[in-house]
Parts: sequence; structure tokens; C-alpha cells
Amino acid sequence: MISVFVIASTPMVQAGLRTILTSTDIQVVGESSAPGAFSEDLPDIDVVVVAETRLLENIGRTLSDHSTGALVVLANSNEVGRSSMPGHSSPLQVLRSLELRSWGIVPLDATAEQLQAAVRATAQGLIVLPTSQSSWLYEGPPFVEASNLTLPDESLTTREREVLELVSQGLSNKLIARRLQISEHTVKFHISSISSKLGASSRTDAVSRGLRRGLITL
Repeated sequence: MISVFVIASTPMVQAGLRTILTSTDIQVVGESSAPGAFSEDLPDIDVVVVAETRLLENIGRTLSDHSTGALVVLANSNEVGRSSMPGHSSPLQVLRSLELRSWGIVPLDATAEQLQAAVRATAQGLIVLPTSQSSWLYEGPPFVEASNLTLPDESLTTREREVLELVSQGLSNKLIARRLQISEHTVKFHISSISSKLGASSRTDAVSRGLRRGLITL
């Protein structure tokens, strides 16, 4: 179960995010309007979801100081790479400057499924950005070694991409089989093939490599 703490300025937004996020594998363990409200509970929190970019820096530094937890921030797509206020850093600049285990930026108009997928991905140690902003990842020092960005010799089939997309959403083999109307054995075969083609050592690694190469999006 992924434990989530919500930071939002109003009780209405807090309640809305609780409703959106709560699922079979995600539990909202608390919410507050105060950036530092979760600091005492950090060991039990996997992901902090922030509804306003103005709160981002203080919250991010708290997480960075404790070297624990992941951070997901909701932001307007046009302010991801640039600040809406002169003299202030953009959300992306703030996040890249912090020593966080993982983080994500999700558009304000994201669906419940997209926000949940971002929480699952960051809980697994991945970085999440809107597809339109993914080029920002390659500015400045790279997040991964160049060898990890080498394109695979074999491309994934349409079915393999579908399976990898569902794996990135945290679905089990059984649920993937049900969603795609195939057997669990076939799902295992596809995952094995995906891992081989991407050079991945685990499901999480396969998702990470798929995201980096643009094979899937969150």
C-alpha cells in the first residue's frame, strides 16, 4: 500500500484529492494546508502530493533534508518550465535542484487515473513529467547514464507496449490479463520479452526504461 500525504490550501481541495487518489493500492494518510505538517510522519509517507506550486520549495526541502519520500506537484502545463512570478524558480527548476528520491509534475487537468499513475511511478523511484515537457529532462546534466538511453535493437510490439503501459499503472499480471483479455501466462511471456528487449532487470526497471525512451507515458 502506498501512503500519501496531501498538501492543499483549502479543505475542499484536500477532500477532492483524497477522493481522487484513494484506490486499492493508494491510501491518503493525512492532509494539511501547512507545508511542514507531514515532517513528523515522514518515515510512514511514501509520496507527498502538493496542489499548489507556491508551496513546492519549502515542502521539497523538507523531503530533501530527510532523504525520504517522493513528491508530486500539480501545475499548469505552461508553468512547468518557467515561473509565473518574476524572480522565482519554475517548478521544474526547484525539483531538479533538490536531492529528492523521485518526483513528478502532473497537469492540473489530469484525470484520476493519470494522477494515481504518477503517484505509483514516483513511489517506485521514477520521474514523471507531462509528455509536452519531457524535453526538459535532457537539459543540463543527464538523470541517467548515456548507456541507459541507448535504443533497443528490437522495438516493442503494440501488445508489448500495452502490457508495459499497464505495468506502469501498477497492475498485477492477473489484472493485466483481465484488462487485455489474455491469459496470465501470455502476460508473463510479454513481460519477459519486454525486459529482454529493454535490457531491464525488473518490472520497475522496465517501466523506467520505457519512460526514458518514450515508449509509454504517464
